[in-house]
Amino acid sequence: MSSSSWLDRANTVAPPGFSRWMVPPAALCIHLCIGQAYAFSVFNLPMSKLIGITESAPDDWKLTSLGWIFSIAIVFLGLAAAFGGTWLDRVGPRKAMVAAAACFGGGFLVGAAGISTHQLWLVYLGYGVLGGIGLGLGYISPVKTLITWFPDRPGMATGMAIMGFGGGAFVASPLSVMLMKHFSTETHIGVAETFMVLGVVYFIVMMIGATLVRVPAEGWKPEGWTPPDVQNAMITTQNVHIDDAMKTPQFWLLWGVLCLNVTAGIGVLGQASAMSQEMFPGRITPAAAAGFVGLLSIFNMLGRFFWASTSDFIGRKATYMCFFALGIVLYAIVPWSGQTGSIFFFVAFYAVILSMYGGGFSTIPAYLRDVFGTRYVGAIHGRLLTAWSVAGVLGPVLVNYIRQYQIDSGVAKADAYTVTMYIMAGLLAVGFVLNLMMKPVDARFHMTGEK
Repeated sequence: MSSSSWLDRANTVAPPGFSRWMVPPAALCIHLCIGQAYAFSVFNLPMSKLIGITESAPDDWKLTSLGWIFSIAIVFLGLAAAFGGTWLDRVGPRKAMVAAAACFGGGFLVGAAGISTHQLWLVYLGYGVLGGIGLGLGYISPVKTLITWFPDRPGMATGMAIMGFGGGAFVASPLSVMLMKHFSTETHIGVAETFMVLGVVYFIVMMIGATLVRVPAEGWKPEGWTPPDVQNAMITTQNVHIDDAMKTPQFWLLWGVLCLNVTAGIGVLGQASAMSQEMFPGRITPAAAAGFVGLLSIFNMLGRFFWASTSDFIGRKATYMCFFALGIVLYAIVPWSGQTGSIFFFVAFYAVILSMYGGGFSTIPAYLRDVFGTRYVGAIHGRLLTAWSVAGVLGPVLVNYIRQYQIDSGVAKADAYTVTMYIMAGLLAVGFVLNLMMKPVDARFHMTGEK
């Protein structure tokens, strides 16, 4: 069998007797790797000292400039998902996974070259653009496949598909710290070498996932399962074409819901390591901060499975109501934990926040499936992820630049995040209203035949 035929969709169709439980590990191979993006903040402080080594030198990169690496990656994640969704539906998950592995692994290598030569634009191009494309293709590649394998539990299925993305930082954060320590010397911080190792390792693991993945045969359904006769008002039995979906108010309401939920969490994730050290100076070391990032990753991961599975029972709309209502309260009281010096409450509040942040990602594909049907859910999901692109810029910009403005105005670093937390609570309040406005799609948008 040639390499080109191995990539063809026809050669990924599962044979009779294939267990659908073999597909989640394939999805995890991809998502555990690309989930490294959530641990990128462990590189921010070291990359701001590449020249000064022990402290930032005048020619070192500033945190505000480094924050754009993560933002650019998320922008291209959304763009790749939006433009790649229709292509994925046509060629199947294996080809998309291979493309994702090449882009994500290659992005690390180009980024390593930028770090070695101290050319920030190369890091933007490598990890930001090329790696971001890999993130987007890898993110959407297993989602529709698992929804198709698990029509009886679509929320649980998307939770399994996306759980690994939230948990990737749990592996990547301590691994990155360990590698940087291994490669560092008194005159050199080993970030470039760490990028190279991660790029190679992630490429190999993602290719394993591409090898394992399978799609069900036409007309397949779980043994003994029949679609329920009674449907929730928010769950349609019809399909909406991808082009018509974007003409509905429901698509744009869900776009806003996802954007605001992500904005509130992604800025924190992007600077979690630096934020924890600055809010509790002398009490949280770099190693402890890396542990904090890893802990957030655990809750991000577990929240994706827990909340998405819960949504199968209480509904997607009700689940998002929980995210926004509880999130408003928690963001509003986070500054209190810093003012009182309570590391416990600081960590606990963010653990719950990150569980709902992850849950929002894993629940949205099932929400889209309920509202628009199964036929084009992969492509619609891809286009909706442009909301993530916007949030990937808005969240870190709010955190980074408001922090810098506060510090420049004489506010202590430990208190520089207070205003941002209140803004995040306000954004979640808007998201609550948008989700409240959700209702079934008008029947005129339903497909009457194949387009």
